Amino acid sequence: MAESYESQQPSVQGQPGRQRPPRAPVLAAGGMAASAHPAVTFAGAAALRDGGNAVDAALAMAAMSWLALPGQCGVGGDAFAVVREPDGRVWTVCGSGYGPDGGDLDFYTSRGHGAVPLAGPLAVAVPGAPAALAALHAEGATRELAELWAPAARAAEGGLPCTAKTRRDITEEEQLLAADADALRNLLPAGRPPAVGHRLAQPDLAATIRTLAADPAAFYTGAFAERAVAALRAAGAPFSGEEWALTGDVAPQPAISTGYRGRTVHQTPPPTPGWTALQQLALCDGTLGALAPLGADAVHLLASAARLSFADRVERCGSDTEVWRETLTADAIAAGRARLARGGVPAGAAGPADGDTTSMVAVDADGRAVSFIHSLAFTFGAKVTVPGTGVLLNNRLGRGAYLIPGHPNAVRPRRRPLHTLNAWVVTDAAGRLEHVGNTPGGDGQVQWNTQLVSHLLDHGLDPQAAVEAPRFYIHPGSDADVLGQPEELRCESRLGDTVLAGLRERGHEVTDAGPWGAGGSAMVISVDAERGCLLGGADPRQDGVALGV
Repeated sequence: MAESYESQQPSVQGQPGRQRPPRAPVLAAGGMAASAHPAVTFAGAAALRDGGNAVDAALAMAAMSWLALPGQCGVGGDAFAVVREPDGRVWTVCGSGYGPDGGDLDFYTSRGHGAVPLAGPLAVAVPGAPAALAALHAEGATRELAELWAPAARAAEGGLPCTAKTRRDITEEEQLLAADADALRNLLPAGRPPAVGHRLAQPDLAATIRTLAADPAAFYTGAFAERAVAALRAAGAPFSGEEWALTGDVAPQPAISTGYRGRTVHQTPPPTPGWTALQQLALCDGTLGALAPLGADAVHLLASAARLSFADRVERCGSDTEVWRETLTADAIAAGRARLARGGVPAGAAGPADGDTTSMVAVDADGRAVSFIHSLAFTFGAKVTVPGTGVLLNNRLGRGAYLIPGHPNAVRPRRRPLHTLNAWVVTDAAGRLEHVGNTPGGDGQVQWNTQLVSHLLDHGLDPQAAVEAPRFYIHPGSDADVLGQPEELRCESRLGDTVLAGLRERGHEVTDAGPWGAGGSAMVISVDAERGCLLGGADPRQDGVALGV
């Protein structure tokens, strides 16, 4: 950790004005929570204040975010977490679901689809979030779900004020939302997008939250599952119900990890792309720290490592194979570094749209840390609601599965589509917690998470400076709807004209994303063991807030 806690924007050649004042990291002597919305962070901080641990805080924040950020997450989405225990054990939960049992490649192509649809019932995969939350609760919580989710249920009944972001999300998806009777009633009061500040009450969702708090398994085998499957089948999606029951079986798994700068970076396993972040770090370890922070050489190295990693993912890796492990072997990393040194980096794979996801982090006084992330895939998912429940369903199948015969990520029953979500924790050589963080943002996540870890470990930035630092990412990505698009390196202009020119000289097709427009909403909590305190950083690109207790 750097000597001063004053915000330390990386020294960048030619960087234009920040256009907003710097923020210092939040400090706390006990626990801390951070998220992309004040009400969500407050829910986590309140759980910590009332004696709960970091897992309790993450569960409380997850439920509140269903109301605060309804376009980014929900009961009908997916969720992943990585947890570091006070004894040093690191574990994960991975909640993502299968597509319909009748949804093989022939089902879609015989109906004239060149890709799995991105909206409507055919886009839906079974939601994994309720199962992930139940597993997280069973493994690490100290409070009952009914207690932790009571504030969210009350907020659903009374309504949280609509933010500018939520209004913008609703406006952009107005036509599709209006075609769904429940979404129309819940999100388009008076038949039009709500004004900023309008309280969006969702009584059906309040009842669902209370039901799931009492029995999360009912989502997969009870009345909720029966209602969801019946509605989807009536709309033409070939669900059997068995894939719903199987998705509900989620158990904790060990994290995957790699070394970087003498620390261990822990990540979520497949179907998440956590391994691609580890691969990028391994490719850059020993080189990146010697380069000028966010100079043209550093950005070129990170972008090239991301391009190589995503080429591996798109060409070879599926959620139900172990091929990804081959990319992290010492021989594979050495070969990758040689390719980077020669400039021989494949083109044409990587990158996100904007963040249709939200994430949060929590640390308690015992040193337990949770990085949690959940999503509906694209904004408001499939734009399809389970009738009478307030639950919008995801479109992860449409976003993540390919209609490419023989591909390891081709759509197939009982195969989870590739995911974009991932979460991370950093521990020192003795297994002590140093940092926990994450960010939404499609395939930008693994790129920005790699950048965050570098800012923290290579250059000693405090967490607020790390999340504010200029970002960049390669586009297009591994999402099914962008494969084959022309490649760009999208950069925030705060990198500076000199750096952008240097990247063009190195062969990148650079696109200016504006000073703060690359996307994402990063959260980081760091431990200062010497001073005995926590430092938190929350992204100003959204309404991020960190609070200590």
